[in-house]
Amino acid sequence: MIQPNPIIGTGLHAVGGVSAASCYMPFEGIKKWSWGTFWIVQALFAWCIMPLVIGYLTVPNLFQVLTEAPSSAFWTAFILGACYGFGGLSFGYAIRNIGYSLTYTISIGISAVLGTVVPLILNGTVVQQFSKTGGGIVLAGMVISMLGVGLCGRAGFLKEKNMGEKQAGSKLRFNMKKGLLLTVIAGSLSAVWGISLEFGQPISDIAAKYGAGHFEGNAKLIVSSLGCLLTNLTWFIVVTIKDGTIKSLWQRKEVGNKLFFSNYALSALAGSLWYTQFFFYGLGHVKMGSFQFASWVLHMSMLIFFSYIIGVIMKEWRGVKRKTYVTLIIALIVLVGSFVLMSYGSYIGEMVNGH
Repeated sequence: MIQPNPIIGTGLHAVGGVSAASCYMPFEGIKKWSWGTFWIVQALFAWCIMPLVIGYLTVPNLFQVLTEAPSSAFWTAFILGACYGFGGLSFGYAIRNIGYSLTYTISIGISAVLGTVVPLILNGTVVQQFSKTGGGIVLAGMVISMLGVGLCGRAGFLKEKNMGEKQAGSKLRFNMKKGLLLTVIAGSLSAVWGISLEFGQPISDIAAKYGAGHFEGNAKLIVSSLGCLLTNLTWFIVVTIKDGTIKSLWQRKEVGNKLFFSNYALSALAGSLWYTQFFFYGLGHVKMGSFQFASWVLHMSMLIFFSYIIGVIMKEWRGVKRKTYVTLIIALIVLVGSFVLMSYGSYIGEMVNGH
């Protein structure tokens, strides 16, 4: 039997957060490939190759587990994963318009709240979860996080005013209005991914019976991932066929052998990093005990912190006025503080209710 340990669980979510916050960085090294070409390759690794390979290596009798999965759980997880696919599309485009820091902060702030509350509503356990010890603290943290999201939006508009049409990075043309819309869509649909994983839990339960142990979550992750892959491949195959860039996937003359294989390697790395975040999410989730519903919040909080570090490293906020930078710092402090509050509530709740 797996022994709950929220502290270890939080640490595992932190590792996943590092992977998630850095998964789009390899695109900065892509040369002479369109965004769509890059996305097709990273999607194959994120939502097909890595889930199947890691799932096969860590889940005994994997295909038997998937065969025995209840059809309701299987298809609900798959369809919700496909819906999330549109969130992934929006997320990628949002990064190109407003950068890493704002995209991660706003979308994750939205996702953290929705991805935690919606499953509780659907399961009819809202009152039960928030009434037990620590639940009120978690709820307070969620309310505070929305304040942080609003402050991040304010910082973004100030940044747009400061920078005008200047380039904020080598591959970024700052457009707050377009980016904010895409980010809100991404954040809302990102929550759907968390809901997909919740509905896929019966698949993990079967994997646990076959001896998957801490890796039981890798079974349900395959189902949600394949749904996401369907949406993304359909979209970007059509896009790259229309603009003629799909030929870059097999033609090496224009870019040369070295750059061709480098682009593939970087795209594969991006997809693998995306998958790795949920590999560690699954490990952290089983460690959260009676407060597993807070796993999504913990995962999102780590993303907030590490995406900000990446934004600073990539110099996205260089050149803005002091007021803008201070607004962003305050917003991030509010958000991180809210997530710490939620994490603390989960911890004391597990200590009292789980033992």
